[in-house]
Amino acid sequence: MYKSNTIVKLKLDVIFKRVFGNDKNKNIIAAFVSALLEIPRDSIREIYINNVELAPEYFEQKFSRLDLSMDVDGRKVNVEMQVNYEPDFRERTLFYWSKLYSDELKAGEEYGSLKPTVCINIINFNLFDCTDYHSHFKVMETERHEILSDKFAIHFFELKKMNNIKKNKPMEDWLNLINAETEDDLMEIQQTTDIREVKDTIVMLRELSADEKVRQEAFYREKRLRDETTALNNARREGKAERDNELIEMWREKGMTEQQIRELLGK
Repeated sequence: MYKSNTIVKLKLDVIFKRVFGNDKNKNIIAAFVSALLEIPRDSIREIYINNVELAPEYFEQKFSRLDLSMDVDGRKVNVEMQVNYEPDFRERTLFYWSKLYSDELKAGEEYGSLKPTVCINIINFNLFDCTDYHSHFKVMETERHEILSDKFAIHFFELKKMNNIKKNKPMEDWLNLINAETEDDLMEIQQTTDIREVKDTIVMLRELSADEKVRQEAFYREKRLRDETTALNNARREGKAERDNELIEMWREKGMTEQQIRELLGK
């Protein structure tokens, strides 16, 4: 099922949650959040993980994301690992942020008591037309660049762009670890990182990779995700073919030649 050089991938939601959704790994989680949000490690005094349950044992359900919510020193932080592309991902992230932000307000409380809310999205696809792997969004006035509120923050980390820019080694050590797919990748990170928690996570990944039950879980999860991707791509191709056929029929009715139609279709 797995070649000797392969490992269970940390970017898989079921594996990601075993590591970052485990209440026993608070030191690792704190170092991870500190690097991605670029805040001092010692400023994170307490992390409360709201959801530590693992994914369902059976994978017939259609889900391809992990949501890990936590309280980090008065901030509401949500970490999401998204493997497959979703067309409305930006809008869904805004909806998630708004729900997290508004759900904190209890009856009778003032709006000022709402906590700063941060969404961290680690995505295995390209979302923005840029080369930078990290995008940080705030709400600000367009001319003065005055920030409306410091309670809004959404971060995107695009794993596919990790080889383009090198600018923040702690952040990149963690993202490269999430991106790792082979033992060779782990060895390279282990030899170059100075972060103890990254090395601890590498040990944990090797232990998980040696567990046959976990490997099978990862194998079937990956298969499920590939099936979802294939089904989506097939649906897109079928939709495009249908649209092309409609255009061809319309152009023929307008008297266009087959050569003109081929040129319009880019064929």
